[in-house]
Amino acid sequence: MENNSKSIEDIRTIRRIMEESSRFLSLSGLSGVFSGAFAIAGALVAYFLILKNGSMHFDEYFRSLTTEKTIAIRWQLIADAVIVLTLAILVALCLSIRKAKHAGKNFWTPVSKRLLINLLIPLITGGIFIIILLFQNHFQLIVPGMLIFYGLALVSAGKFTYNELFYLGILEIITGLTSTFFSDLSLLFWVFGFGILHIIYGLGMYRKYES
Repeated sequence: MENNSKSIEDIRTIRRIMEESSRFLSLSGLSGVFSGAFAIAGALVAYFLILKNGSMHFDEYFRSLTTEKTIAIRWQLIADAVIVLTLAILVALCLSIRKAKHAGKNFWTPVSKRLLINLLIPLITGGIFIIILLFQNHFQLIVPGMLIFYGLALVSAGKFTYNELFYLGILEIITGLTSTFFSDLSLLFWVFGFGILHIIYGLGMYRKYES
């Protein structure tokens, strides 16, 4: 009986070692919560401060503005998105590095490099595409494009970390595709996709793997 128990324990140990060598397991659930909070804050800034009157009817709103005002708003929206993205990335890195150190693991490994590459390729491609949409005044497609490309990035990176990241990516893609039919509600879809889904994902991950 003792031999059987020892064999089972050995199998579990081997399985854990193999999983750790092929998956990045230092991703912190709290980073999802912070990312969601930053996204909601960014949406509120865009809604009340950049778009002044809180308009979600982008086509009508931008047609009523002068060219100079439209250009100014473009750059303000870009700055808002860049700040949100930068804060989310910095917090995710800090929390993940702290989690790796706490577990006595290296943060920068061949697996984390592959995860980063698979995450960045769709993100950079999507970023370029969004900038093109922005300067061609296709404002109604910007939020759907962000959600879809971000979802694709998570799906691509999901095979190198927890499976939950893959499913979050699928939900982001579905949210992005759905938002194309409701362009007047783009900011609400932004809040749901980048905010609420991230917070739910982060809390679930923290409760399952870190608490």
